[in-house]
Amino acid sequence: MRGPAAPFLMTLLLGGCAVSPSINVLGAYFPDWMFCVVGAMGVATLVHFVMRALRGPSRTVSPLPVTYFAVTAVVALAAWLAFFAN
Repeated sequence: MRGPAAPFLMTLLLGGCAVSPSINVLGAYFPDWMFCVVGAMGVATLVHFVMRALRGPSRTVSPLPVTYFAVTAVVALAAWLAFFAN
């Protein structure tokens, strides 16, 4: 980018870095998305156990790594939107 408008346009791009969403846990700040991913991994684990109890997730959903990653991603994004999006 060159020209007189370049510094102005770059400052607009830096506006998103003003506030970092983080949570204070015992004096250390952690990003809120980290809590969403950890919770989503727990939900994906529960989904795995429920599907295994229903006799064979490999017959109903394939490939399993892609399915569990998708479940984790959807739950993490939904949790972030529900609890942390302003």
